[in-house]
Amino acid sequence: MAGRGEDERPLQRYQSMRHFDRTPEPAGRPGTAPEGTPRFVVQRHRARALHYDVRFEIGGVLVSWAVPKGPTLDPDVRRLAVHVEDHPLEYIDFEGVIPSGEYGGGDVIVWDAGTWEPAEGVDPVEELATGTLHARMHGEKLRGQFVLVRTRRQGSSSGGKEQWMMLHKHDEDAVTGWDAADHPLSVLSGRTNEEVQADPDRLWRSDLPADEASVELKVPVPDPPGEEELAALDALEKQGRWEVLGRTLKVTNLDKELFPGRDGQPPVTKRDLVRYAAQVAPTLLPYLAGRALNMNRFPGGAQTKGFWHKELPTHAPEWVPRWENPAADPGETRTYLVVDEAAALVWAANFGALEWHPWTSPTAAPDRPSYVLFDIDPGEQTTWEEVLVMARLHRTALEHLGVRGRPKVTGRRGVQIWVPIRPGPTFDQTRAWAETVSRSVGAVVPELVSWKWTVRDRGGLARLDYTQNAVNKTLVAPYSPRPSAGAPVSVPIEWDELDDPALRPDGFLLRDVVPRLLERGDLFADVLDHDQDLPTVT
Repeated sequence: MAGRGEDERPLQRYQSMRHFDRTPEPAGRPGTAPEGTPRFVVQRHRARALHYDVRFEIGGVLVSWAVPKGPTLDPDVRRLAVHVEDHPLEYIDFEGVIPSGEYGGGDVIVWDAGTWEPAEGVDPVEELATGTLHARMHGEKLRGQFVLVRTRRQGSSSGGKEQWMMLHKHDEDAVTGWDAADHPLSVLSGRTNEEVQADPDRLWRSDLPADEASVELKVPVPDPPGEEELAALDALEKQGRWEVLGRTLKVTNLDKELFPGRDGQPPVTKRDLVRYAAQVAPTLLPYLAGRALNMNRFPGGAQTKGFWHKELPTHAPEWVPRWENPAADPGETRTYLVVDEAAALVWAANFGALEWHPWTSPTAAPDRPSYVLFDIDPGEQTTWEEVLVMARLHRTALEHLGVRGRPKVTGRRGVQIWVPIRPGPTFDQTRAWAETVSRSVGAVVPELVSWKWTVRDRGGLARLDYTQNAVNKTLVAPYSPRPSAGAPVSVPIEWDELDDPALRPDGFLLRDVVPRLLERGDLFADVLDHDQDLPTVT
């Protein structure tokens, strides 16, 4: 095939250029073209520069050219086409984001797709070897007879890649003045590159075989359990099997008191926790799906000493979603729970996980965070009113920067703020950005803030903790309980609730959250839109 040395296997160059433990693309393997007419795809790819990747299915791979200005139906216009490495067949419908810093980093849409025919009686592999490809294309945008002709061999320019020319013949499908830039939408989703970058539907998982690598990000969200399902849980004695959220779960010790009572209310039992997990799981699922989950377990109840449980136990049911961390060192957690379906959260609650802490980066790109986190961590001498002052200052700072963030009370003494971002920045970059913003806030109220590392050295002052912006460091999930009397919950709030004199950091108890959700909806939903670039701060 043109551009490939005699001893170079199909896809070898593609594989050598990518880090498959980091880049969410499939490594792939040469396949067998399906019976019938071969396919083509054109992917509009915004990497270091905008270009169109034109790929023809030939010989079990996608033979590919990068066309900077895009193909055209205008027969009087010739387009430069740089011959690039073959891609695996599984890449033919990829539409999503490749993290920045990786080869090809950027966003991709399926700009056009369809079938194509080689010239009659011509073997396209043999034709390519001569530096030519004739292709009659049957796409939604590209139709008619196209020709690709090699003009310069490898080593001459374009980083050592061959230069070709792509043109349309004078036929019934030719259109004078036709420009790819006038047709920017994906034929797969009807979206622009910008819309896909802000809210991708799929990722490639390089740690999976290529035929499994296309992973849906927007997991199906079920309806919460109805009255019959909740009544079935109430009808169980101390243990039994509960059919909920599409699974049959074994639930145990249902009458065990896990949280002492508070404010005259009865204790919160394991039955209450399991019920709550099932009710909030549909709301919480988008925040947990595709992310490793650190569980803080209290099998003896919130009044006992708990412990972090990260490794998914071997006795977990086979259906429970999980992730094998390829970067785990010996002795570190390797297999994590991933709540890719709602019933997995109910399983975790029954397992004694009273707190739920998802990673801030997805398993598909664990070194690329989805959020910037601000944690207002009060000291021993910090009053609640002082916490509110610092939270309001963060609100002002984000408004000044034109950045959207959402606050939540922690369920203990503080406030946390999550800022959603586009895929791309590293943890070092998000941590540095958060530190700059937090130090500007701290400079306004230096009497309230200490930058000392240990609690002992802070003199009772608060810490604006930007260090949580690091791989495998987590903040408690929205709607997660906290291990204290009454089962307080970390609940999202509106910014103007910071001015409500009734607001308390641990004022929302487990029994309050579902009615609040029904009344006000998910106030944290904005952080699921990863459509923001971080502005420069100094």
